[in-house]
Amino acid sequence: MLFIFLDPQSGFINMLIRMFGGEPVSFLTEPAWFKTLYVFSGVWQQMGWSSIIYLAALTGIDPQLHEAAKVDGASRLKRIWHINLPGIMPTIIILLIMNVGSVMAVGFEKVFLMQNDLNRESSDVIATYVYRSGIVGAQYSFSAAIGLFNNVVTFILLVIVNAFARRVGSTSLW
Repeated sequence: MLFIFLDPQSGFINMLIRMFGGEPVSFLTEPAWFKTLYVFSGVWQQMGWSSIIYLAALTGIDPQLHEAAKVDGASRLKRIWHINLPGIMPTIIILLIMNVGSVMAVGFEKVFLMQNDLNRESSDVIATYVYRSGIVGAQYSFSAAIGLFNNVVTFILLVIVNAFARRVGSTSLW
């Protein structure tokens, strides 16, 4: 869908740009746009599942807390700040810990599919570098060492964030 929306000739985004008098942009071939497109598409991909999880967490909050806050004269923003956010904080922390585990593994498939020779300078990540050096370049031991280093750094990040979450709040994975 990303390729369809961003096509320079028939893409929806470029049609909007043309409608407002601009020149079409070839988003996928310009290195400056890669990171923005990657982050935007990731948010778009995760938005549905995350909204389901957060809505489920919000349904676990006792409605009597909101009623009592209304009687006390709390505005909607104060109720969100003092009732909803503390109520879903354990869910936020667990999702944060789980997402930190995937920071170093930014998604080989999506990066590899969006990558081309024109945007490689800004789109190369550890996973695509390991692929190019290990599979394409036949440097198996070097790519295995890079993959191991990547996993060690991810493990250290998970332990640090989990310890921080346990100290700040009482929610952690272990």
